[in-house]
Amino acid sequence: MARLEVPRPATFVTLTGFMGVGKSRIGRELARALMLHFIDLDRYIERRTGISIPDIFRHLGEEAFRRMEKEAVRELVGKDYLVLSLGGGTFMDPESQKALLGRGPVVALWASPETILERATRKPGERPLLQVENPLERIRTLLEARAPVYRKAHIHVSTDGRRVEEVVEEIVEKLWRHAEARGA
Repeated sequence: MARLEVPRPATFVTLTGFMGVGKSRIGRELARALMLHFIDLDRYIERRTGISIPDIFRHLGEEAFRRMEKEAVRELVGKDYLVLSLGGGTFMDPESQKALLGRGPVVALWASPETILERATRKPGERPLLQVENPLERIRTLLEARAPVYRKAHIHVSTDGRRVEEVVEEIVEKLWRHAEARGA
């Protein structure tokens, strides 16, 4: 069968950013808009291990989870026609970061700490890093530490108070500009 070439700004896009910024939801819609496959890295790890992310943290620890993330990224950067939504800490790993930045455009999604808290606590118990006395302060601290790394992404988009469709439209426009700037 002949391959159908669809005009698109990229065939591999990574979404990074803090938990609760909308990576999974936006990633799914972005993949649809670009006619690409979608993989949520956390769900991918859960399917491969048969264990939920909170249970991995609870029983195996964060270090084991980060090793699983790194291995999954190594595997997935070899794929094509993919929008990959990372977990909030995945991009902090220098090896994964380098592989992803070299593979295709990385889009960082941003939201305020208050928006993140509201979104991230909709399903209690699903965010192991927020199981603390003051989750808003924890978000601020982690976000401040991670922001310089997220800023290494090629494209930046805010999701605060915006509809998914609006964010996806902005990402697609910025992906086209990124592709044109690179001469693709």
